[in-house]
Amino acid sequence: MDRTKTLAALRRGDLVGARELRLPDGLAEFPRAIFGLADTLEVLDLGRGGFTDLPDDLGRLNHLRVLFASGNRFERLPPVLGDCPTLSQLGFRGCGIQEVPGEALPRDLRWLTLTDNAIETLPDALGERPLLQKLMLAGNRIARLPQSLAGANNLELIRLSCNRLDALPPWLARLPRLAWISYAGNPAEPVTEPTPSTPVPWSALEVGDLLGEGASGRVHRALWRGPSGPQAVALKLFKGAMTSDGLPEREMEACLAAGTHPALTGALGRLVDHPDGAQGLLLRLLPAQWRVLAGPPSLASCSRDVYHPALKLDAEKALRIARAVAEAVAHLHGRGLLHGDVYAHNTLWDAETGAAVLSDFGAASALPAGDEGAALRRIEVRAVGILLGELLDRCDAAPDGLRVLVEACLQADPEGRPGLGEVVAGIGQM
Repeated sequence: MDRTKTLAALRRGDLVGARELRLPDGLAEFPRAIFGLADTLEVLDLGRGGFTDLPDDLGRLNHLRVLFASGNRFERLPPVLGDCPTLSQLGFRGCGIQEVPGEALPRDLRWLTLTDNAIETLPDALGERPLLQKLMLAGNRIARLPQSLAGANNLELIRLSCNRLDALPPWLARLPRLAWISYAGNPAEPVTEPTPSTPVPWSALEVGDLLGEGASGRVHRALWRGPSGPQAVALKLFKGAMTSDGLPEREMEACLAAGTHPALTGALGRLVDHPDGAQGLLLRLLPAQWRVLAGPPSLASCSRDVYHPALKLDAEKALRIARAVAEAVAHLHGRGLLHGDVYAHNTLWDAETGAAVLSDFGAASALPAGDEGAALRRIEVRAVGILLGELLDRCDAAPDGLRVLVEACLQADPEGRPGLGEVVAGIGQM
């Protein structure tokens, strides 16, 4: 149902009892009829409209859990959000927000998306929300994080790319549950030299079917008429806009800097001379039967992937996937890169053999040297441990040693976690 029809049904009272209401694209005034759903409404989408504020009595929506308002015109995060007793997820991306009042942060805040705004400072109240699990801040003007976040013991994912951070606070790497972090495009990220790459003219490509689409771009099957003869490849065409992870240019550079490894998708060259100026990378084309291991996190799962309920793995396949992912991450760390998004939804696999590769460098960042780099690598060890644990949960009879290894990777004290080399060796022994 489109927005006009949904709005008409709302005003007629046809939607009484609804738990979700989606009214994106064009609204500038809050329809008061929404309050007729106050006893049931849990998810409200008001994205891509002309809102500059929200009604003072929004707290009447006493079952509202999720509010999407990205693409509107808010100069500040509306303080009235803090009056909503059950609100836990906020999506305010690309709104031009400059101010985040502490009172705008709901008590039960779990997932906050403020990507692509104009925020310079964040309130101390952010670290006083004990359920905070996922924090998306890429593409702002933030120069420092509030010290209160040092107590955000449930924070698992943070996106900080393309801000103004001169340094990452030391306490960030000590957070007990943090597993996914990106910080590319900040002064805090080490400066690296561009990676040489093979230029691939648009005219040398015959672009075929769409294979998949993500936040940063679309992947097509293509035929590359290259110097060694025709070759079937995957072509990723980037959309050119800020994503929740950061800028596509950083993703391309990280993918090239990663080099080649059997458990990575691998970049073959960089696209040049596209008629519309689009940027792109040529990637290794995987066999047609390969699929993503899981779906991305849902509203309910927040920071955890969603697996098909029928997926079952035998021990051999589980170990093969685990080893491929661990080896890929260890390779990246050796190349001075943090992947930042080690997830099953970024893992492609062959269900027949268990062969797997890690993909998607949208959240990758360059690692600093020394102790700071070692601390950041230990964050990613936890991400690997989470993925291994998810494999175990789908395995009827996994080796006992794998569960011990998972528990070591998930230790609340990051300094007690094993290195990726130890993880690879441990899987290999099984």
